[in-house]
Amino acid sequence: MKQFYFFVVLLVVSVGLGGCAETKILEEVGLTTLVGYDLAKEDGVESTAIIRQVGTELQSKVSIITAENATIQGTRAKVNRRAAEKLESGQLRGVLFGDEFAKKGIGHSIDTSLKNPAISEGMLLAVVEGDTKSLLEYEYPSIDEIGQHIHKLLDQNIKSEQVISSTLHEVSYDYYAVGRDIALPIIKRDEELVDISGIALFKKDKMVGTLLVDDSFYVKLSRDDYHNGTHELKVKGDELSSTLLKDPPDEISLVFDPIKTHRNLKLVDLKQPEFDMNISIQARILEIKDNINIGDAKSAEELEKAISKKLKSEISRVIAYCQEIGSDVFGYGEYYRSSVRNSELTEEKWREMYKEMKVNVNIDFTLIRSGVFE
Repeated sequence: MKQFYFFVVLLVVSVGLGGCAETKILEEVGLTTLVGYDLAKEDGVESTAIIRQVGTELQSKVSIITAENATIQGTRAKVNRRAAEKLESGQLRGVLFGDEFAKKGIGHSIDTSLKNPAISEGMLLAVVEGDTKSLLEYEYPSIDEIGQHIHKLLDQNIKSEQVISSTLHEVSYDYYAVGRDIALPIIKRDEELVDISGIALFKKDKMVGTLLVDDSFYVKLSRDDYHNGTHELKVKGDELSSTLLKDPPDEISLVFDPIKTHRNLKLVDLKQPEFDMNISIQARILEIKDNINIGDAKSAEELEKAISKKLKSEISRVIAYCQEIGSDVFGYGEYYRSSVRNSELTEEKWREMYKEMKVNVNIDFTLIRSGVFE
């Protein structure tokens, strides 16, 4: 029995000592919170790292270090040699790509991040209009720490469904899946602020086009169900029934809040291919500029038809543009592969089929009530 207790104590002490060997003193390390990648000379990489170092009294200071090298790991080593403390990636919250870097391809960066066990799969990715260095090095008077600020900016807009989600987990899934492409938020400096300005569309790992940030709503509706957020829509006056407005303006602006949406996708032709996409939306009108009596059942029905028609047109426009540039951010190819037995679908085969793909968009928009408090 004494021998048993001796071995138990020995095991506990060994585990404790082993744990101590891996302990990192916070004051002795620099925490990389965000990194940006730009193209350097001769197709090299320029990395700009935001580094937070915590002092003995839990006060922190932030530094920005830039380095160039032939590879991502090479720039990381160079940044580490220029830092006063050993750098750790465990607090990395975001990776940004300059637009020229994104056009050359981000696949290697995704692969490198996935191989690093210290990096969370919840880390957010985004593209920057222009280069990341100038965005990150700019001195913003109202922003204390640009790395943390950008992460919070992306995170809260993703949670409120104002922009598509771009975690490392989701992006890597889109990258490695056959028949599905990457879409990332685009950010830019707008004078003294950082703004989300659009969506970057990829073909495999290369950025091939962009959409306005408002089009994120149509991309999300076409990819999956929408649960949160608001959307502003402009409907042309000649698309409105005379029962709504006798003398309508050129267009009316309205804001609606989707309470519940559901997307149903069905493959109806294997050869072309052709899909039926039915989207149902239950929403409330939060604001409408013109004097339309939505409380009247007939007026509400006419407005529902006008909104449905406009949404169908906008979604069809976005799909057509994505086909034109060859970016399947909706995952139609993935759905086709899972729906057709023994399809043996390859990336190259789907690229050719995607050009001729047809999607029949049907929208069923229903007003459940007008305004938040009615």
